[in-house]
Amino acid sequence: MFIINKIFSMPRIYKRIVSIFVDTVFIFSAFVGAFYTRLESVPFLDSSKYWQVLMLLVLSTLIFFIRVGLYRAILRYLSVHALFTIVLSCAVSALFLVVLGYFFEVFLPRAIPIIYFAYLVLLSGGSRLLVRVLVSQHNTKQKDRVIIYGAGDSGRQLANLLRHGNEFHPVAFIDDEQKLFKNVVNGLTVYNSKDLKRLISRMQINKVLLAMPRAKRSQRKAIINTLTELRVEVKSVPAFEEIINGSASMDQLCDVAIEDLLGRDCVLAKPELLNANIKNKVVMVTGAGGSIGSELCRQIVQQAPKSLILFELSEYGLYQIDKELSELVAGQNLTVQIIPLLGSVQRKNRLQTVLESFAVQTLYHAAAYKHVPMVEHNVVEGVRNNIFGTYYTALAAIAAKVESFVLISTDKAVRPTNVMGTTKRMAELTLQSLAAEEHNTRFCMVRFGNVLGSSGSVIPLFKRQIAEGEYVTVTHPDIIRYFMTIPEAAQLVIQAGAMGKGGDVFVLDMGEPVKIVDLAKNLIHLSGLEVKTSQNPYGDIEIKFTGLRPGEKLFEELLIGDNVEKTAHQCIMTANENFLPYPEYEKILQRLDQACHEFDHESIREILLATPAGFNPTDGIGDLVWKAKKQQGIN
Repeated sequence: MFIINKIFSMPRIYKRIVSIFVDTVFIFSAFVGAFYTRLESVPFLDSSKYWQVLMLLVLSTLIFFIRVGLYRAILRYLSVHALFTIVLSCAVSALFLVVLGYFFEVFLPRAIPIIYFAYLVLLSGGSRLLVRVLVSQHNTKQKDRVIIYGAGDSGRQLANLLRHGNEFHPVAFIDDEQKLFKNVVNGLTVYNSKDLKRLISRMQINKVLLAMPRAKRSQRKAIINTLTELRVEVKSVPAFEEIINGSASMDQLCDVAIEDLLGRDCVLAKPELLNANIKNKVVMVTGAGGSIGSELCRQIVQQAPKSLILFELSEYGLYQIDKELSELVAGQNLTVQIIPLLGSVQRKNRLQTVLESFAVQTLYHAAAYKHVPMVEHNVVEGVRNNIFGTYYTALAAIAAKVESFVLISTDKAVRPTNVMGTTKRMAELTLQSLAAEEHNTRFCMVRFGNVLGSSGSVIPLFKRQIAEGEYVTVTHPDIIRYFMTIPEAAQLVIQAGAMGKGGDVFVLDMGEPVKIVDLAKNLIHLSGLEVKTSQNPYGDIEIKFTGLRPGEKLFEELLIGDNVEKTAHQCIMTANENFLPYPEYEKILQRLDQACHEFDHESIREILLATPAGFNPTDGIGDLVWKAKKQQGIN
């Protein structure tokens, strides 16, 4: 193997010279072997004519080998086409022998060209195959041994790609299709999933690659659940849609998607609901640079609005989403006009001027502070942005005669234990009270839980902590949350908004809640690691429980009461919930505005507790400025 490494490390010109020299020896050996096999003697040793035939045969054969590109082929990637070229070239060389024998009038039995051809194929082709096998075996020892789960088209294609790569060496297929068991596909045996644990131990496997881009999430979840029990790292090929549209290739292995851990299949959107409030209309999204706001914008652009206004406080966030959407519009030859605007939802004049200037017809209000601890530590700004930001945006929409107004709400607004959830419930109450007044704007709100991949999501934190290799932090062993993907949430928001009649509270079907500690354990196991516990002190990653954060609940709810009705969409429900008449609610907002202006946190809390928002705080006032003033004895 050392000699082979030395040869492969030489410059390509030297490799070709070595190949030519070796083929010269092979042609000579095949020539001698053919005569000795047929005549049991070598008559050309005493005849100059035979030597002339041999020299011309070597020269003509080597020239032909060069012309057909035999010395340009890289042996470690020798293909079936290259082998066919070798066989054809050897046949031409045998034909050269017949022609030269005829012109030089030497004794040449008819069997000798055939024997010569066979020997030359064995020597020239066999030697190349041998080098390919030796190099492949040497490279295989340096690769990670992997099992591919899925012996379909994707699995076979992945196996071929991995063999030519430098990272993974596929050793077997796993599949649940019974008719494939014990069959050999692309040189790999297909095994039952029940054999996986035994194979991992026997074949020293440390990675399993999922090659099922077409499978439903529920199917993938069932498979992943079996893999989390094994100490192997699990990787996955990209989603089938990404492979089809060219945004990813089959060999771009990635971590198992969190959506697959949840196992919740996306429900197909209804086109008539998606474009009802968007197609050929002027649409505006507040908070357009945020996680939900930006995804709303991506979905809206695909529904062919007349123009899309991006309203965002963060300059960088606005720049990013404007650049992305502009490239998308140009790349797909869409006719949507993208209008990026900086602004705060706390400035009613700015909002009204924008809405009137562009004659906005549909408004999605996604601008909000949503991180529970941050709002708990910055109460006044949370109240200003979430309650009054929604209030001012709604008043501006009424003044500008906006047709449809959709508020993005949260499950934390249901029986809130923190300021953030309370401000979002107050925002809902704002729209419910305004919806009962006389005007031309339809108000509705859409309430849902956590979305995967949003800013502040727990998943990126877990992945970073696992990569660091010390511990994963979970607030409480019993905490559970609802999860949904951002694209699905955005689609459902758009569809729910299209069904609003006025003052509707829509609730999205989030599926089954997920225990956060189980999510952390699965991520650790899928990284090929073990959880470190008192029962398993030699594990890799410990789970540390840090305690509930200020205002945090063990579980979230989506409904305040039991008054819920079905809608035209199976994943969208509508809730009938109580609210205050606008004149009464307006007085509460006036008092709250004064308390915020004076930074009177005690009054702010009293007002929030008195309002029918269901506020039931688990902690005292957490505003950091208020605490600092208290410590210094400042009134």
